[in-house]
Amino acid sequence: MLTELLVRDLGVIDELSLVLGEGMTVVTGETGAGKTLVVGAIDLLTGGRADASLVRPGATEAEIQGRFVRGDDELIVRRVIPREGRSRVYINGHLATVSALTDHGVDLIDLHGQHAHQSLLKPAVQRAALDQFGGVDTGPLATLLDELRAVDADLSELGGDERSRAREIDLLRHQLAEIEAAGVEDGDEDGRLDEEESLLADAGAHREAARTAVAALDGDGPAAASVAEALQVLDVRSPFSDLVSRLRGVQAELADIAAEARDRAEQIDDDPERLELLRHRRAMLRELRRKYGETLEEVVAFGVESSDRLAELSSFEERANTLDDRKAGLLAELTRVRAEVLSVRTEAAPRFAAAVEKNLKGLAMAGARLEVTVGGEAGDDITIRLAANAGHDPQPLSKVASGGELARAMLALRLVLTSGPPTLVFDEVDAGIGGEVAHTVGANLAALTSDHQVLVVTHLAQVAACADHHVAVSKREVDGVTVSAAHLLADDARIIELSRMLSGSPDSSAAREHAEELINSARLQAASRLARR
Repeated sequence: MLTELLVRDLGVIDELSLVLGEGMTVVTGETGAGKTLVVGAIDLLTGGRADASLVRPGATEAEIQGRFVRGDDELIVRRVIPREGRSRVYINGHLATVSALTDHGVDLIDLHGQHAHQSLLKPAVQRAALDQFGGVDTGPLATLLDELRAVDADLSELGGDERSRAREIDLLRHQLAEIEAAGVEDGDEDGRLDEEESLLADAGAHREAARTAVAALDGDGPAAASVAEALQVLDVRSPFSDLVSRLRGVQAELADIAAEARDRAEQIDDDPERLELLRHRRAMLRELRRKYGETLEEVVAFGVESSDRLAELSSFEERANTLDDRKAGLLAELTRVRAEVLSVRTEAAPRFAAAVEKNLKGLAMAGARLEVTVGGEAGDDITIRLAANAGHDPQPLSKVASGGELARAMLALRLVLTSGPPTLVFDEVDAGIGGEVAHTVGANLAALTSDHQVLVVTHLAQVAACADHHVAVSKREVDGVTVSAAHLLADDARIIELSRMLSGSPDSSAAREHAEELINSARLQAASRLARR
């Protein structure tokens, strides 16, 4: 629901601020006061085309803001139209695109009149309207189409055409053969091979280092001799008894290290053949990592994935046949379900047209004829056509010339439907009508408030009297420039405005009596509607 509307420097509007409620709100005012600009401002909030000529003379930019509330959700939309440069869009304080604004607008507002954002002009919405009226269940059809898309995707993932599949199989076999020939067992092999290669490559140097260490540490070596000398001079000195104990430990540790170094050196042999094998193995592993992964773990994982893919491709024919059978069954079921949906839509179309046509007769369109054409395998191609006058061929709603006729056709459609955006805006719905038809139009607009918030721009007192809220737009001249303002009218002021609309003279007592009579009659009709709900 549109709860607040702020307009600055748009056309003749200087500044307009409205707080809007539920039910039906009418906007009235003298010709040229700017009441249609209120609808234009709402159109801009739903993605309507911005034009620099809309900026009020003397102003640098026009600004429109709207606050929309749906349950606990709130949306604040702002549109800025500069005199020079491109317009800007803000949604909840963030810069946005006009297309994003349009997407939101489709769900929030429908404008009926000479505006491009009427959802009922769109084929998809007309189809949904017929389905709602006829109780068409398209769920099974949608499910079948989803399942078909999934089967087609599975077929596509099997490997494409036969040649590309054969090429992929050959490549996978080559890659797997290379990985399997390497016999990689785990991801730590590189580290182990590096240690063994280092040992073999420097075998002589390792043994020489061990001999040097043993010579320094064993009983005749300088290290052992130095420890023995220290023990000799401290052994009889009681203050150093604890150090003597530690030196004996060092002496034993040196002997142990020397023995272990000797043993290890004896185990290190020159093995050029083993060294060559290690280097060849490491080169092969480097090549595998270059092709299939940063680490050997990734190489192993690549091999597993490739094996799975190869098995999948190798069983292509079996899987393809299974999927083809599944697809054939789905297509047969789709044909049957489409025929059912087509039948229901075809049966519902004339009933829908008749229901709307019945409403048109009470809206000064007694000679109008409405058709709903159904085409396509499932009746997806829905077109609502209208002949506004007797003797004319029905045309798509988008080609109806008169804004008033189009607005009334939309009203007739809305009276049949319950779905749609929460806010409906009607402009020119009362163009070219009066008398009893005006009463009917007003009552029908008020009837829509059971499911929608309704905003109406009108010049007829009979329509305005049916509203729950009344906004009057007035104009005045300031420094040679016409500016407009809008005010929400209380009961007394509303009587005066209706009197002006009826007679052109707000002071006419007869007009005032008529205005009061219209309001009282509208309130009785509203009470009767509530009682019937």
